[in-house]
Amino acid sequence: MITTYYGIVQPWLCDTQGHLTTRHYVGMFDDSHLHFFSEFGVDVEEMLNRGEGFADVKSTLEYKRELHVGALVIIKGTIVSLGGKSFVHRHEMYNRGNGELAATMENVTVTFDLKARKAVPLYGSFRSAAELYLESTR
Repeated sequence: MITTYYGIVQPWLCDTQGHLTTRHYVGMFDDSHLHFFSEFGVDVEEMLNRGEGFADVKSTLEYKRELHVGALVIIKGTIVSLGGKSFVHRHEMYNRGNGELAATMENVTVTFDLKARKAVPLYGSFRSAAELYLESTR
């Protein structure tokens, strides 16, 4: 898995019970995704200039352990599978202090033509890098 995020659970990210809230779990995972995509050669600014992007069409978030104020967070990601216009990627959030798996998120993401507002085939350079990655993890 590729490490894509380091963070800390700050008090203002928590609910009244002192736990990291859902909105901030999602935010941390979302921040990690752009770092993850960059590992496969994706330059977001360049992609946007071409009118291309990514759109998550399905996200599954599972909570495994609570994260409290002060917890150091690490997120690692991997590609699970590639399709013609979509790919599945899985991310795991860990509590660095005790090494416990705190949450997972698995997304189905499509490559997207921002003007036409429709899915398009996976971009060549991204597909090539993702295929090489998948081959190296088998």
